[in-house]
Amino acid sequence: MTALTFGTVARHGRGWLPLIGLTAMVSSAVTLALPSVLGHSVDAIVAGADYGRWFTIAAALIVTGIICSLIDTFAGTACVAGTTAWLRHRLVGQVVRGGPEGSREFDTGDLVSRVSGNTSDAAQAGPAAVTTVAAMAPPIGSLVLLAVIDPWLAVAFFGGVILVVGVLFVFARRTAEISLAYQETQGRISALLTESLTGLRTIASAGTTAREERRILGFLPELHKHGLETWKVLARSGAQAAIVGPLVLVAVLAVGGLQLVDGRITAGELFAASQYAVLGAGLGGLTGVIGEIARARAGVQRAAEVFAIDSVVHGTLPLPPGPGRLTFDGVTVATADAVLLENVHLELPGGATVAVVGPSGAGKSVLASLAARLRDPSVGQVLLDGVPLPAISRQALRTAVGCAFERPTLVGTTVGDAISHDAVGPVRTLAAARATHAHDFVSRLPDGYFTPLPKAPMSGGERQRLGLARAWPAQRLLVLDDATSSLDTATEMQISKTLTEDRHRRTRLIVTHRTATAARADLVVWLDVGRVRAVGPHQELWQDASYREVFG
Repeated sequence: MTALTFGTVARHGRGWLPLIGLTAMVSSAVTLALPSVLGHSVDAIVAGADYGRWFTIAAALIVTGIICSLIDTFAGTACVAGTTAWLRHRLVGQVVRGGPEGSREFDTGDLVSRVSGNTSDAAQAGPAAVTTVAAMAPPIGSLVLLAVIDPWLAVAFFGGVILVVGVLFVFARRTAEISLAYQETQGRISALLTESLTGLRTIASAGTTAREERRILGFLPELHKHGLETWKVLARSGAQAAIVGPLVLVAVLAVGGLQLVDGRITAGELFAASQYAVLGAGLGGLTGVIGEIARARAGVQRAAEVFAIDSVVHGTLPLPPGPGRLTFDGVTVATADAVLLENVHLELPGGATVAVVGPSGAGKSVLASLAARLRDPSVGQVLLDGVPLPAISRQALRTAVGCAFERPTLVGTTVGDAISHDAVGPVRTLAAARATHAHDFVSRLPDGYFTPLPKAPMSGGERQRLGLARAWPAQRLLVLDDATSSLDTATEMQISKTLTEDRHRRTRLIVTHRTATAARADLVVWLDVGRVRAVGPHQELWQDASYREVFG
């Protein structure tokens, strides 16, 4: 995968960048030509000659500059909008393709800040780069044209411009550092705010609203500091440029006055020289463009970290006919901090109901995520009917395997969408809802399956039933990670019966804390501290006092 760089983002401007560059260069040419034309007008007035032609040319140049400015504004806006959309599309795709593990190192709020806010800064890369190059033309052109008028004018001008360049160099370096720090602080605030919004009920019930507000806004002083530093650097650079600019103008006018007295230049040429001196000293106006480049670089850097998320690679193999036999072959899952599962060897028969039990932190959810290929093992492999999960095509895997979780996230516009997308069809949606006993409460909603999700009040158990319904169409393996923990006893027994008497004879891997669920399973996998402690029927394992302690 190609890395995301400043150049990559800038080049995405495509057809807009040449147009921006062309209008910028024409504007620069107009800016350079206008003093000379006005100088000729002055000479014509002094000589008593016809100056109408020069005024006409000056008017045409001014109109051309206005037109170029309008085109540049339109093209720049369109370029930034298109690049922003492209960046967001790529980053969202990268996050989604990276799966749960890919974005684990990012806080949700920070990730949203990078995808939404920082991309608009990064999208300025192309127009800002082109504008910066084009903005160099007036000072350089002024130097050349002053040398044409009189070499000593160019010498006086060049000495002052060197000072302005030094000011801009310091400004560019400091602005780049501050822009990145500002965006990173914004990301931290977004992360804390998202975290608090997720747990708003807990915060309200605990009476810690004020403390939470202080925690989120605790970074505001740091954000204020970075913003203040930005303005200080800008003000300092502007002040320095404001001092150097008049000095350049005075130097050019002083030399030009002497040359005028000696008769080496005309009054019109002195007027043109003064205008070129103003243009050269105006190099300090580049601070705005340099600031845009600094923000764009910071935005690209933060977006590039998201772009570097490794996508989950799927194979191309279909699944052969089989009962859904699930194999864990020497599986170990380790992070930088801990070993979550260690050397797991399991052969789970196809079509069986398998309960996974163990104390908190035993690795139950990790085992479930491996079975559904929501993460890959550090060592070993997981196979479904003899085929390693990474070798199976995405479509075949997601058709064969369904997952439901303790806290399901419902996606879609309506309740029906949350169960299945439109391509599945209403018949299968209704069948899944009936099988998981979600139809009972969905049918009582104001608009049934067409009720908008935000307007559908649901308990935790009802959300879990929708999550189960979403997973139900899986053809070969159902992975339920504590997906019935919020159900009342009667409903949980009904769904457990549906699962154990599944007429499709799919393999069912159920993470549970309930004795009744484990008792109804064909097989129980007992995990403890990341290792398989025992595998067998619940009745046999129940003889072990340590096993009974798992259920409290």
